[in-house]
Amino acid sequence: QVQVVESGGGLVQAGGSLRLSCAASGRTFSVYAMGWFRQAPGKEREFVASISWSGGSTYYADPVKGRFTISRDNAKNMVTLQMNSLNPEDTALYYCASDRAPYGLRLTNADIGSWGQGTQVTVSS
Repeated sequence: QVQVVESGGGLVQAGGSLRLSCAASGRTFSVYAMGWFRQAPGKEREFVASISWSGGSTYYADPVKGRFTISRDNAKNMVTLQMNSLNPEDTALYYCASDRAPYGLRLTNADIGSWGQGTQVTVSS
């Protein structure tokens, strides 16, 4: 089972950028799909982006397409979320997550094996 810890959140002005990092533990990290979710105040947790076990396929929620990029570095056991052109609507607690089974192509709410503790992203106008 892959365990994850997020970092990189913070306060940024609208139009700015942040890079979130997810450090993973587990010898089999490289064969698990990974993803990012977020939860804004008063809202349900929502999907942001995911990357397949191989890194060959990525998926993005419509609100972040063209602005966010998910990537993984298996040598470092890390997945990142590069967030550009941030706006106040991106303000949320961001969670990293791993798939519950290996060799997945994408990650959804029903597929989660492990959640991180979350890292706060706040975008001011």
